[in-house]
Amino acid sequence: MSSRVRPVLVFKLFLAALVVCGFAALQLACGGSGSSGNTITIQTPVAAGQPTFSHVVLVMEENHSYGEVIGNSSMPYFNSLATKYGLATQYFANAHPSIPNYFVLTTGLPETFDDNFSGTISDNNVVRVLVNAGKSWKAYPESIPAPGYLGKDAGLYLRRHDPFSYLSDVQNNSVQAANIVPFTQFATDLANNALPQFSFITPNSMDDGHNGTLAQADAWLQANIEPLIASSAFQSSGLLIITFDEAAQSDINHGGGQVATVIVSAASKQGFQSKTFYQHQSVLRLVLAASGVDSFPGASGVAPDMTEFFTGH
Repeated sequence: MSSRVRPVLVFKLFLAALVVCGFAALQLACGGSGSSGNTITIQTPVAAGQPTFSHVVLVMEENHSYGEVIGNSSMPYFNSLATKYGLATQYFANAHPSIPNYFVLTTGLPETFDDNFSGTISDNNVVRVLVNAGKSWKAYPESIPAPGYLGKDAGLYLRRHDPFSYLSDVQNNSVQAANIVPFTQFATDLANNALPQFSFITPNSMDDGHNGTLAQADAWLQANIEPLIASSAFQSSGLLIITFDEAAQSDINHGGGQVATVIVSAASKQGFQSKTFYQHQSVLRLVLAASGVDSFPGASGVAPDMTEFFTGH
């Protein structure tokens, strides 16, 4: 290893530790080499009274800061949800660029800071935990070329927005790979009352705010997510989380900048605004705890619970 490469590697390792472990006790052992399988081993218990749901849906938006979204007249639908349900006013992404944030949402660790990463992640992850608990999952990337696709970018599909495609649990198991399906399948699953326990939705690069406008992203949300919220299955036992992977590049607060995150369910406090500091590892923890799981990958094991968003808390 050259003397020029070594400082860069050391800095990346330091930044990874800072992003994931900065809020935790110093004695926690943090992993995240991608191939090591290391993870945080200390787990805080699920909060008393944590509500559980039959369907948990996470929708990812892209690359806009909290101040660009909340109160923006170009996003009336998103803001209507933020006003009616729960809004996290102190929620920050973990890093720049995109890919470490997607990994924190699925493994609890940033794993890499290279958007061109094409390796395999074998650390503990949301798929492993859900499958071990007997729970179902699907990823619904818009514009993916084919079901079970694990390849590189294709048109409006960006692989770095599909973290499941890097997981060893998916790459080495055709049954799990088949759970990565085109977004068009979501409407069919919803209509047939066949949604999995956990749905991970990524609009394509024009519909998520990455390359398209916020108005376009908002119109996509209203067209595709409003039917979910209105469905009887969701009203009886559904949880929806919408967040942004990272803020604008200029916003580096807490690593990835302040982003808008809403929590939507029939059990949500109406018009609630949280002032608690959260990052993506708390959403990973919420996805699993709300699915009735009490084992959490990486930093989600000690992340703050988000139970304050629900009635009775």
